[in-house]
Amino acid sequence: MNTAQRIASLRSSIPPHVQLVCVSKFQSEELIMEAYQSGERHFGESRVQELCRKYESLPKDIKWHFIGHLQSNKIKYILPFVHLIHAVDSERLLLAIDDQGRKLGRCVDCLLQLHIAQETSKFGFTQEEVLALFAENKIFVMENLRIRGLMGMATLTEDIGQIREEMRALKQFFDTLKSEYFKDKNYFSELSMGMSDDYPIALEEGATIIRIGSSIFGERQY
Repeated sequence: MNTAQRIASLRSSIPPHVQLVCVSKFQSEELIMEAYQSGERHFGESRVQELCRKYESLPKDIKWHFIGHLQSNKIKYILPFVHLIHAVDSERLLLAIDDQGRKLGRCVDCLLQLHIAQETSKFGFTQEEVLALFAENKIFVMENLRIRGLMGMATLTEDIGQIREEMRALKQFFDTLKSEYFKDKNYFSELSMGMSDDYPIALEEGATIIRIGSSIFGERQY
């Protein structure tokens, strides 16, 4: 199947309310344009330099999602145009985004990344760290960023039960934050979880954003 056919097949299994982010990191601009011409507008990148290069050369109505680990000193390069930062994983990064957003005069949409996997190599807050941020009123004083929801990456395993348990725990924590801190804030509505190998489970567990790469583009072109 080509890119357009893969997207059509994928779309048939995704509910209308779920946002598909085409993970285009390491993919050629030609392949991205094939997805674009199939109607896709949301694309995900994980490296600042690659994202900036693609932003400059590809259509300006693309909504770029930054889905990788973001270093504070590189925020300034993507903040003028990034649509959503998925992987805000530290208080330091929150403060840096807020500071840069103030300089640009914009409010930046972000997701808090939770460490839900058993792998220590993955980044993210613990639930306790996130609750402490809210308890100490450190979130809502940041006027140049907006927490739209949560993001998480499940353990890379063939144990479907473990993946489901990790995603379900993330959804439960999302619901807790919604009821305690965002009850009257409709913008807190996004739960980004699920990739090519586990997105069907993510959909069943309440994902509103899924990040799909190889099921659209095939294997990455490094």
